[in-house]
Amino acid sequence: MDVEALLGDAAPGTPDRAALQRWGRALGAALRPPALVTLAGDVGAGKTTLVRALCEGLGVTDLDAVTSPTFAILQGYPSPVGEVWHADLYRLRSPAELAMLGWDELVATAPVLLIEWPEIAAGTLPPHAMHLRLDHDPAHLDRRRLTVTPPAGSA
Repeated sequence: MDVEALLGDAAPGTPDRAALQRWGRALGAALRPPALVTLAGDVGAGKTTLVRALCEGLGVTDLDAVTSPTFAILQGYPSPVGEVWHADLYRLRSPAELAMLGWDELVATAPVLLIEWPEIAAGTLPPHAMHLRLDHDPAHLDRRRLTVTPPAGSA
């Protein structure tokens, strides 16, 4: 996957919400299983909005179901490429709690895994993970700073 081509005007940079959603849909359409994408950033930075755009690009039809699983921790959405798993690890206090989710099996077998608040799972993520970071842009309240770390060995 040519990550730079997908980024277009959004990288590095500060896309507005519409540009971020367009980019997320394009990235989702380009993802091929097994795909693992982490989304880090402050509360309210747009991680779940970007997850919804990724899911739209992946062909998830019930986009209303794509919400932040802060309390459920893990949600699945059917798509043409297989189950898209969405994890929100915000409430976990230690990596040991990942075992209760069947984390190792999920990481090894999920066609697509989208992880919000991935810091707690950092030591468990495979090299094919793509890392996204969204930060508020203090100079432009309607924009976010998007930083992308492509998977190891990708273009």
